[in-house]
Amino acid sequence: MPSSERNWRGRRSWTVLVGCAALVAACKPSDRAPDAAASANVPPEGTCPSGNGGITLPPGFCATVYADSVGHARDIVVAPNGDVFVNTWSGRYYDTQSPPGAFLIGLRDTQHAGRADSIVRFGQSSATGGTGGTGIALHGGYLYAEAGSQIVRYHLPAGQLRPDTVPEAIVTNLPLTGDHPMHPFVIDSSGSIYMDVGSASNSCQIKNRTLQSPGAKPCVELNTRAGIWKFDANKAGQRFSAAQRFVTGLRNAVGIAIEPSTGQIFATQHGRDQLGENWPKLYTLAQSAELPAEELVHLTAGADFGWPECYFDEDQKKLVLAPEYGGDGGHAVGVCEHKIAPVLAFPGHWAPDGLVFYSGNAFPSRYQGGAFIAFHGSWNRSVGPQEGYDVVFVPFSAGQPSGPYEVFANGFAGAVVQPDKAAHRPVGLAVAPDGALYIADDQAGRVWRVTYQGAARGGQPAATP
Repeated sequence: MPSSERNWRGRRSWTVLVGCAALVAACKPSDRAPDAAASANVPPEGTCPSGNGGITLPPGFCATVYADSVGHARDIVVAPNGDVFVNTWSGRYYDTQSPPGAFLIGLRDTQHAGRADSIVRFGQSSATGGTGGTGIALHGGYLYAEAGSQIVRYHLPAGQLRPDTVPEAIVTNLPLTGDHPMHPFVIDSSGSIYMDVGSASNSCQIKNRTLQSPGAKPCVELNTRAGIWKFDANKAGQRFSAAQRFVTGLRNAVGIAIEPSTGQIFATQHGRDQLGENWPKLYTLAQSAELPAEELVHLTAGADFGWPECYFDEDQKKLVLAPEYGGDGGHAVGVCEHKIAPVLAFPGHWAPDGLVFYSGNAFPSRYQGGAFIAFHGSWNRSVGPQEGYDVVFVPFSAGQPSGPYEVFANGFAGAVVQPDKAAHRPVGLAVAPDGALYIADDQAGRVWRVTYQGAARGGQPAATP
């Protein structure tokens, strides 16, 4: 799927903020750091508002709406003092007193009430639309963010909600064309940036998304697309090129995270679309709704995960040859025998976006060290109901998945499970120093804060292994 957000394409002409004169506040925030101990408090036992902000959770967990209608909220990060920062690709849902366009947003709960009451928006660009982006990270006293065709950083003094400098370009000249123009990223402890550059097409057909169009040979977009690139977070002025490619063959890896116990890098992979629509002699629409699987992959330097020649068939538990490259409907393997398979697979077309490892200790022990994945939701399961629109949990042990995934949070879409009518679509995930899990929604701009309160809500704590 084209990341399930075809309307991203209108943002290609967006430009980047040129100075802090564009800083905008929706209300009068306090830049004083909140008291760390008070910020760590969860709502008192038994006081979780009914409804969990519209989503469902396992017994013992509580969700509150930390912020609402903040724009198309994509990735999210939490500072050591508990401040929350969000990257948005559009400001459509801002209150009427805020200017249009995309922003970075700083959120603070000054009253320790579980809801942000201090909001700072910064990074607005010119009238062409906004900085626009997905990726966001904190490293070495700076806030890093995707801003259209660049990765920029702002100096962010400890405990401050707004930066004190104009943005500095770290990586420039990023591709913005085609199906997947976003550039999510993660920064490891050494300062290496690992950044996704999604494919420009669905399956590298000569004519994209066209009936029985063969695949291009060679698929030249692999030179600058469909992989993970590596840069230095401490070096300004790096220019994107094929030379910095870290892995290849990933159609669109929106979720990227560092496994904390080993330092290994994992990413989610959006599987390709339209097997049945484009190759009706080989696949039924029912098969196309389930194929291929979405993936969790382990990134190592030089790895090739097979796109566009291969896709992962969860029923057969293997990579098989795509029809554009001589596949026969899922039996032939060919070159896919030598590509890297995922470490875990999920139902087709769920659209995995956010990925985070639970590094806190506030949740029951079975969650500690495991991974949460936000599924943005499908648009092309044409003969059945759309699926995804949830957050799942994957247990990990010794740096690898140790069991099947389970749905952790659901109900985001509401009554109508369709991409254009869903109430919410989860994207960004972050773990706060106090152990709370934050979930960002790019449909209506909501941010949830999830905490664990044991049996106080009338349920039983989740089972521990």
